[in-house]
Amino acid sequence: MWSFGWWTTGRDHAAIDLFETVRNAINNGIIPGEISYVFSSREPGESEFSDRLIKMAADHGIRVVSLSALRFRPDLRKQDRESWRQTYHKEVLDKVKGFPAQVVVLAGYMWVVSPKVCRKLSIINLHPAAPGGPVGTWQEVIWQLLDQKADKTGVMMHLVTPELDKGPAVTYCSFPIQGGAWGPLWKQFEHELQRSSLEEIKESFGESQPLFAKIRNEGVKRELPLIVQTIRSLAEGEISIKDFQLYDRAGSKLAKPYDLTDAIVTTA
Repeated sequence: MWSFGWWTTGRDHAAIDLFETVRNAINNGIIPGEISYVFSSREPGESEFSDRLIKMAADHGIRVVSLSALRFRPDLRKQDRESWRQTYHKEVLDKVKGFPAQVVVLAGYMWVVSPKVCRKLSIINLHPAAPGGPVGTWQEVIWQLLDQKADKTGVMMHLVTPELDKGPAVTYCSFPIQGGAWGPLWKQFEHELQRSSLEEIKESFGESQPLFAKIRNEGVKRELPLIVQTIRSLAEGEISIKDFQLYDRAGSKLAKPYDLTDAIVTTA
């Protein structure tokens, strides 16, 4: 059976929700595959949420591997972060090398993986923008969209490469942020811009600015469905990843990311 690894830090309830969502998709036959192992960068006792996630995985019969990032060579982490990253992830690779996994999903994994891990494994991660869109945190992405007066945005799953946040997109979905119900929100934002700079709006409103909040909400609604549909597409063989390249079912290279917008609309 097609299988994948699950890397997490288990930092918050969102990590648990994500795990439950994917597990339910497997149980309900949406994803014809299995989680071969869970790797946690926290060990039992470090966090309530990671402890709950570890127990959930074990209760489902999934093997759990843990290696505390915080407790691993803290002296080296302070002195030489890059050397620590390589040393830590070498240990991680040794611990997970026996598990079958066509892909590794980063699911709330809070550490930058080492270049060796990127080259050794096919790793995918979520980014809160469409291919070719803004880079950075989700907050930075949305402020850039507002500054650019963008007409659409989206969410994508991309390959993790040694160059941080620069890996090629694997799948994505997109949605409009102009026209219709968006009009009054843009009008209000433009009115605010007449009185204040973008930086001042950030300071005054922050994430509560109505247009900002609406874009965030629409993106969040699509994040879990995109992760599920991406794993499903890989498990069913609609797409596959090999040597940082994306292929279709026939084995031909895909020139662009796989558009899952139609699949996401029905579940968002």
